[in-house]
Amino acid sequence: MKQNQLDPIDLRILNELTEDARIPYVQLAKKLKISNTLVHQRMKKLFDKGILDKAKYLINPWKLGYQTSAYTQVMLTDSKMMKKVEDKLSKINEIVECVNISGRYALLVKIYAKNNRHLRDIIYEKIHTIPEIEGTNTTIAFETSFSRNVPLEFE
Repeated sequence: MKQNQLDPIDLRILNELTEDARIPYVQLAKKLKISNTLVHQRMKKLFDKGILDKAKYLINPWKLGYQTSAYTQVMLTDSKMMKKVEDKLSKINEIVECVNISGRYALLVKIYAKNNRHLRDIIYEKIHTIPEIEGTNTTIAFETSFSRNVPLEFE
């Protein structure tokens, strides 16, 4: 079996977990008509291979008063400063995601803010004060139409 090749049992487990990550292993075993031991073994394998990273709850930012979400592209003064900037951005709590991208901008960050004024303060008082950042370009997101995992396919 290739390193990340999944068999039909693995795929069935992953499909069920993407629907309800809180499902107890016993219930999952019954639903898939396999043994509880097999579920435990497969889960361990999926974690060991890094296919499953960690279980966590998704918090609804809107329900906590974060009415503005935005994607900000970040331009660096020098690409050699990438890791240093990523470290500084990781300390800004409102930034929930940071990805390395191609093109004129080196990074793309996702920000949640209480409102537009709060977003402005994050950009100008937190992000723009990082000396290695040359500039930014921000797009406000109205809403997320959908979000999903990568497709799971049977071979």
